[in-house]
Amino acid sequence: MVGIIEQKKKVLIGIHQLDHVGGAELYTYDLIKELKDHDDVEVEFFAINPGRLSEKIQHELGVPFMEHDEYDLILATHNSAVEVLHKHGPIVQICHGAILELEHPSPLADFHVGITDEVCESLTQKGYPNELILNGIDLEEKKNVIPVNTELQTVLSLCQSEKANELLFTACQEMDIEFKHFNKHKNPTFNIENEINKADLVVGIGRSVFDGMACGRPCLVFDWRGYNGNKGDGYLHPHLFDQYITTNCSGRYSNKSFNKRDIIKELEKYNAEDGEKLREIAEEKLNVKDTAVQLIEIDQIINWRTKANKEFRLFKSKFKQFRRSLKKRLKGISSIDVFKKK
Repeated sequence: MVGIIEQKKKVLIGIHQLDHVGGAELYTYDLIKELKDHDDVEVEFFAINPGRLSEKIQHELGVPFMEHDEYDLILATHNSAVEVLHKHGPIVQICHGAILELEHPSPLADFHVGITDEVCESLTQKGYPNELILNGIDLEEKKNVIPVNTELQTVLSLCQSEKANELLFTACQEMDIEFKHFNKHKNPTFNIENEINKADLVVGIGRSVFDGMACGRPCLVFDWRGYNGNKGDGYLHPHLFDQYITTNCSGRYSNKSFNKRDIIKELEKYNAEDGEKLREIAEEKLNVKDTAVQLIEIDQIINWRTKANKEFRLFKSKFKQFRRSLKKRLKGISSIDVFKKK
């Protein structure tokens, strides 16, 4: 008797852009790469603004750009992608933050995933049912190749701010420590693990910290972003990870500002053994093999209640748009009347 061949689950991964190397973009790449190896999944991808990463996904991973009209599950990062893709199947929005406009929840999504407690709390407050699934890192690609030194000799900054790098440079100069920096906007690289493995300690926030942990490096949580300001949590002692991850290792947990003297104090906390402990934490909590399984099973949560909740959110959203539009028209009519009277 011929066995029944099970159909593969058609999954589409969507995002706003793949034209630069950023946290959400590398998250998407690692997820696609992992799902490609699942025998029960047929994965494709979509980007409103495709680019270098899009080409890498197509040519190196062999994953096609959206070929089907219908999917069993759509996982979309950014609300703009949800707006484009929501008619093509059950759609879940993966929210990476609660501050930037693109990361705000879309009422068109059937369900929402937050990558931190901070994001999930924001979603709940806005009336969006959600699930917490942490960042997923390709731990086979990002690993400890070159052991760190017992004493701190080289610091690698993955900060995106010139102010942050100037501050770190002066601190390292005073400590007689070599300072290197990589800014994804100025000198992006697909293989940041190669640079991380040349350093003893990594400085950055979010994805930069997770990459450092995966490579077995002690980390300092700090940057000077425009939307975040001079902010950090400081040296990442392994026992503090569960606290810092609640705000995506963004610096918003401790909300500290740092000057040169503060940075020096944090760097003096360097302990080579912490690198191994942070790698173990990454293996336990940030492994893309685990997070990918959680994500492709998230559609099991979508039911009549979540669909009814979505319809209610859409009604509220349309009603708000109608009210705003009506107010503008009434304001316009009132202005015309005043002008005529004059």
